[in-house]
Amino acid sequence: MPSDFTGERSNEWSSLQYQTHAGFVPKLGAPLLNDLSPQKGERILDLGCGDGVLTLQLQSSGASVTAVDASEPMIHAARDNGITDAHVIDGHRLDEKMPEWEGAFDAVFSNAALHWMKSDPAKVVRNVRGLLKKGGRFVAEFGGYGNIQCIVDALKEALAARGHSDFDSRHPWFFPTAEEYTALLEANGFEVRSCVLIDRPTPLPTDVAGWLTTFGDSFFEGISGDEREAMQQDAQERAKGRLYRPVRDDVFGRWEGELTGDEKGNVWLADYVRCRVHAVAITA
Repeated sequence: MPSDFTGERSNEWSSLQYQTHAGFVPKLGAPLLNDLSPQKGERILDLGCGDGVLTLQLQSSGASVTAVDASEPMIHAARDNGITDAHVIDGHRLDEKMPEWEGAFDAVFSNAALHWMKSDPAKVVRNVRGLLKKGGRFVAEFGGYGNIQCIVDALKEALAARGHSDFDSRHPWFFPTAEEYTALLEANGFEVRSCVLIDRPTPLPTDVAGWLTTFGDSFFEGISGDEREAMQQDAQERAKGRLYRPVRDDVFGRWEGELTGDEKGNVWLADYVRCRVHAVAITA
């Protein structure tokens, strides 16, 4: 990840790597579409569209969808998936599309992206408000307070064990409480219909090391490949006692047929906590 990292995802993301280690992201975001309830003829912006899997579902409603993501490879993947109106731009820079996009959208949708926009979350919210018509909807889900805390703790320990004391400067995510994000929305022209934290233990398709390969790039900036791999494995071992365990019945019901575990039924279960938001633009 470049040294001028601003809290957005690295633009070097691999769509193949994403599909391998994070294919659950669009699947778990699908219920959010019900909350959005896109309508035929609406204009909707998908903020942090990734490879466009959910964007396609938005389009199938008959809405006109514009997709944006900070990662050029992911936008290429979205275009390959049939998303024609797709742009490489991060949430902090959406104001650069004004006045072309100002007040042009009926809704802004965002899944698993806002927690990467750490540099200035308030600016991101203001930008979203600027895109929306009065009465427009902002429906989003992203990492909330306590998200992946076991992985974060294990990674911090693994870095410290190798003399890296700059964990906080490497940490790329913004995980607010529901109260913090509600206040942020209300201070920037939104009426909050709901903003809640949801515990959602999530089985990983591979393991913690694979998850870090996809999502943890900033923690390993300037660290050689061999040391990076060793640190990922170290973090995985440190997290194993808390995250490698038999899957709960309520989780298993959602993932039946997709889980691969050991002979005791253990799987890697990440401690996800999501912040789910539905807000309406009330000021011009």
